[in-house]
Amino acid sequence: MLNDKDMKTDNLKFNSICAREWDHCSLNEPHVLPIHNSSAFVFENIEQGIEIFMKERPGYVYSRYNNPTLASVAGKLAALESIDFEEDAYCILTGSGMGAISTTLYTCLENGSTILTHGDLYGGTTELIQKVLKKFGVNVLLTNFKDKEKTTAILEQNKVDLIYCESPSNPLISCVDLSFIQSLKNAYNCKIAIDNTFASPYLQRPFNFDFDFIIYSTTKFLNGMGNALGGAVICKSQDHFDAIWTTLKLSGAYCSPTDAWHLHNGLKTFPIRMDKHCANAQGLAEFLESHPKVEKVNYPGLESHESHQIAKSQMSAYGGMLSFEVQGGMENALKFMNGVKMATLAPTLGNVDTLLLHPATASHLNIPKEQRESVGIRDGLIRVSVGIEELDDLIKDFDQAIG
Repeated sequence: MLNDKDMKTDNLKFNSICAREWDHCSLNEPHVLPIHNSSAFVFENIEQGIEIFMKERPGYVYSRYNNPTLASVAGKLAALESIDFEEDAYCILTGSGMGAISTTLYTCLENGSTILTHGDLYGGTTELIQKVLKKFGVNVLLTNFKDKEKTTAILEQNKVDLIYCESPSNPLISCVDLSFIQSLKNAYNCKIAIDNTFASPYLQRPFNFDFDFIIYSTTKFLNGMGNALGGAVICKSQDHFDAIWTTLKLSGAYCSPTDAWHLHNGLKTFPIRMDKHCANAQGLAEFLESHPKVEKVNYPGLESHESHQIAKSQMSAYGGMLSFEVQGGMENALKFMNGVKMATLAPTLGNVDTLLLHPATASHLNIPKEQRESVGIRDGLIRVSVGIEELDDLIKDFDQAIG
């Protein structure tokens, strides 16, 4: 790049000076990570460009491939996820959580492959598997991972390429026994992947159970501010990283530098926020469980929850997500949603403020009613992303809205 002196020496005209990049004036390191909003990166000469393209020397090419802002944030997430190990992990950022999920599935599966998963997944993931993967010849098998005998029988009878799970699940907050999934990987030589968005690496570290791929919607708790979309795929294997990167590069599901920068800032308060999310969710769950107009509460911190012992064994706390079912089905669920004053109706989660979603009319709207109800996602179910407000204020708001 030409500096000021070179520019003047060359006697550039007015239009040329306007069009050219000028000296970036970076004399020493900024304290805060900059946003590198550049689509491409400059080569000093053609030989350097060839070497970077051929991966013979480090360097950036095009922001769809990688970017300094993305690389910095991905490095931090990889360090958090692998903190229990001496070996480094690898992380790739995507444009959304669905981008992370689809990139992983497209990498691991092809025509004739088989995926084994469970029915109580996030609705978007279920639709991706059933409407897209099936179209390209992927065989989809469903199980309840709590039924270990049935699940093992499926693997005895079928060559499974990938086991995919959420834990806790969305929106039933059900936990999968990760040690059981690990045993299946060892016994049947299949890859295993988990969407760890609800738990986060602060509460649960699937690498301790030898998972191959850990997936996040970084839009949620990792960012926490609701100001940017993002996703992440984290793996321990260089081969897995290379395969994921190739899929991402060719599919175009990359993360923007600005969104990565917002994630980077959100991570600075992440542990503090999670402690408050967990404490508030526990208190709200206990209140709801005692309410006479609530049929059921799904929160693994409750001893009554079917996943309590599993969560206790593999999570350091129980998270900021819960769901509950009001009496009266759809009518009273919608009445509650319209009756809240403090909580916000919004189709997302993991923000500092409390957010509500009605799965039957939102995240699982396009899942056939019979299918969603078969796994417990009924019309009266309400999902709550519990924020960091005062717990007493939240309880008062929920109490008046339930009526």
